[in-house]
Amino acid sequence: MARSAAEETSRPEHVGDHLGMLPEGDRVVTHYFVCMDPAYHGWRWAVSVVRASRAKNVTVSECVLLPSDDAMLSPAWVPWSDRLRPGDLGPGDLLPTPVDDPRLAPGFTQTDEDIDRQLYWELGLGRHRVLSAEGRDEAATRWYAGDSGPANPLARAAPAHCATCAFFVSLAGGLRQLFGVCANEYAPDDGRVVSVDHGCGAHSEAVVLPAASGSAPPIVDEMGYDVMPSASLTDEEALGHS
Repeated sequence: MARSAAEETSRPEHVGDHLGMLPEGDRVVTHYFVCMDPAYHGWRWAVSVVRASRAKNVTVSECVLLPSDDAMLSPAWVPWSDRLRPGDLGPGDLLPTPVDDPRLAPGFTQTDEDIDRQLYWELGLGRHRVLSAEGRDEAATRWYAGDSGPANPLARAAPAHCATCAFFVSLAGGLRQLFGVCANEYAPDDGRVVSVDHGCGAHSEAVVLPAASGSAPPIVDEMGYDVMPSASLTDEEALGHS
């Protein structure tokens, strides 16, 4: 009866040899069979049969596939929010922020002087939480070490730093000491956070090459006549050529 239940649940060819049985309780026994399905290597069929009290017939209680010690298992499930990487969030996607996120803290509990000054300018904006010191440091470290920092090849070749550029808009709060936003539509970092020692070729004070001064040298067209040394011509010939 147990083998027939496993064959009906799967296919007859997927149920292999009987591996044994295990008493689960009064009048309850689980039979184990080898699973021959190649997609479930190392698994086994477990069929529990039971006889109710004062009953004469045995019935099947449950039929499932269970992994053994050498079974092929899928990787441990990881929540989507933990698998997410920068750039994965698309239109319509929602990323809930944990209540205990260390990057955030309720504004009214912060005692750091810089946080207090930042909150003073945020009154009335309706935000329950602001960046904590840890969240601010993580963002600053990430921005400074990335393409927005001074190590970018574009920044190394720049004529000057962003701190002296008219298109550099400083951030608010403690981050303003090191970061701002580029407001030059022709710059590669337009609308992005950049460090004060970042830079690019679109700096507002970049040197403009002056226009060429003086008259240009004459261009002689030598296609219409032959050029001859003046010493070999007589005065009359020279007048005739002129």
